[in-house]
Amino acid sequence: MLLKSTTRHIRIFAAEVEDGELVPSNQVLTLDIDPDNEFTWSEDTLQLVYRKFDELVEANSGQDLTDYNLRRIGSDLEHFVCSLLQESQISYNLCARVTNYSMGLPRVAVNG
Repeated sequence: MLLKSTTRHIRIFAAEVEDGELVPSNQVLTLDIDPDNEFTWSEDTLQLVYRKFDELVEANSGQDLTDYNLRRIGSDLEHFVCSLLQESQISYNLCARVTNYSMGLPRVAVNG
């Protein structure tokens, strides 16, 4: 059985990718960040998410791999992505297929 956690911007699978297919695994977690390309990312901001993911996985080491634990990690990462948006480290991708501002309307500076 494939364990997974899916939020709007974070997908975690207890699986390895082999020949483009997910193969269930109890040893490997695969992370998919922003699958709908709703945000614009730099390599540095992507690395921040990967590091946060590694920290969360490490904090849960020794615990059973369950849906609940994966969902908690996914939820924590979703909040982390929201904080990156609020800190203007990422921004909405205005060229995305659908622009729905899922984490709130963009901030616009008002002059004068």
